[in-house]
Amino acid sequence: MKAIQINEYSKQINTVLRDIPLPKISDSEVLIRVKAAAVNPLEMLILTGSVKLIQDYPMPLTLGNECSGIVEEVGSKVTDFQKGDRVYTRLPLNKIGAFAECVAVDQNAIAKMPEGYDFNTAAAIPLTGLTAYQAIVEELEAKPGETLLIPGGSGSFGQMAVPIAKTLGLRVIVTGNARAKEQFLSMGVDRYMDYKQENYWEQLSDIDHVIDTLGASEFEHELAVLKQGGRLVSLRTGPNKAFAMKHHVSGLKKLLFTLAGSKYDKAAGKQGKEYRFLFVRSNGAQLQKITEIVEQQQIRPAIDSRIFSLSEANQALQLVSKGPINGKVIIQL
Repeated sequence: MKAIQINEYSKQINTVLRDIPLPKISDSEVLIRVKAAAVNPLEMLILTGSVKLIQDYPMPLTLGNECSGIVEEVGSKVTDFQKGDRVYTRLPLNKIGAFAECVAVDQNAIAKMPEGYDFNTAAAIPLTGLTAYQAIVEELEAKPGETLLIPGGSGSFGQMAVPIAKTLGLRVIVTGNARAKEQFLSMGVDRYMDYKQENYWEQLSDIDHVIDTLGASEFEHELAVLKQGGRLVSLRTGPNKAFAMKHHVSGLKKLLFTLAGSKYDKAAGKQGKEYRFLFVRSNGAQLQKITEIVEQQQIRPAIDSRIFSLSEANQALQLVSKGPINGKVIIQL
């Protein structure tokens, strides 16, 4: 089968299209014939080696973290899926490889696609959907009626996070660009702030929860608007001691993560607040809950109009790296 691989970590986007053997499935895996794979900023972090501390890969590595497709074969212990099922997945972090004609995935990482959705749209849901769900439910432990702020939330993450947060009963404030304002108001955000017109840290206070999509440069502003006892979960700033403990990392990694996150932990602790870091993981049961929300709310993430083939993976990655994009970038097979 054909697959997009890298031979080494590199600052340059330099993938290779090659023929590799069809993956063999274990008893608990299914073989998915990939119909569409989404291209994410995470791909850039992986191919440059930026997440090597969290997950280091043997080379050559087949890229790709999320996809949709059709079940071709099931392992002997697989109970909930059968040949012909239309499924989608955020692949387990230690076994990615969605940029390929077929991929072997553990049954616990898969869910059936939302009813009536095409493969391209479905492929754009798992990564951002699970990120939003895990941030809100696990890291923030947000309760109905509480307020969530998402600075820089007008992109593909916000398109999933807002309806999930609203379904879970939260009040949601988003900052972002002017052109996305009407779309997000129609999705039910309680307040939308154009970042070029308003500084949220000058207008907001006593916020229960913040999901950071922008990184370390925004940390002080995000912390400032949180109430005492509030939590800030970052998708960008970096891991800390709590992350190391939760993921049971080795002694050296635990030390490195603790050191790396200590200034954020200290700054938050001084104000009686808490810093968390999230690196999204696969979870089929959660993806099934997200599927129900997607169907109920008819959430359709924006897809960029430029659709790529497997042989055009370099161009797709360049587009994600440099932009501008108008939704998820998709490789269609």
